Amino acid sequence: MSLQPIPQPADLDVVRASYDRVADNYVEMVTTTGIGDIRTHPWLKAAMDAFASTVVSIGPVLDVGCGPGTVTAYLAEQGLDASGVDLSPRMIEHARRLHPQCTFAVGSATDLDLAEASLGGVLGWWSLFNLPRNVLPVVLASFAAALRPGGQLIIATHVGDNDVDRIEAYNGVPVRWTTYQWQPEQLADLVREAGLSPVADLRLPADQASGAAAVLVAQKDKS
Repeated sequence: MSLQPIPQPADLDVVRASYDRVADNYVEMVTTTGIGDIRTHPWLKAAMDAFASTVVSIGPVLDVGCGPGTVTAYLAEQGLDASGVDLSPRMIEHARRLHPQCTFAVGSATDLDLAEASLGGVLGWWSLFNLPRNVLPVVLASFAAALRPGGQLIIATHVGDNDVDRIEAYNGVPVRWTTYQWQPEQLADLVREAGLSPVADLRLPADQASGAAAVLVAQKDKS
């Protein structure tokens, strides 16, 4: 199967440096307040549990944009062969320290070289919103190609009509990145174009998340 080459975002190094700067504050927030840990949010946990129970028998799972590995480790606790990759080396340092039982690597969603039909599941858990609009569809196609029949992709992201340029995050740390917001219907169209079928759609209002959010689960055809 021939896939279109994935465009490399022009600001990739800037985004990487920004996440390196916020990594320490983000990890402290997760470990002290539980924010960012799905165990503290029943609806997100339910979605992840359903995903995990579906893909556990299909194959290994890759958490793309895993940050400090909180969700990766949660899936490993559920019996999945879960590993994580993140653009930020500092995030990966924290992930390896906090969850030494899991495997983590530094890498970009745009340059993973995933083998065809090698994975039971892929996560883009609040980790794909920095991908420009011309890049995300090609990344989703690479995820779809990497899934085995019956495998699933789960995405969580910010919902909106406008892109947001961020200059600070996590207690005032200077950053430079764009949050590309999508409507759930747009995401569903993108995963269909990638060759997957949406199977679940969870929408969270602004008072239930950090702004309005959506979780989308899509599956590779079993035939």
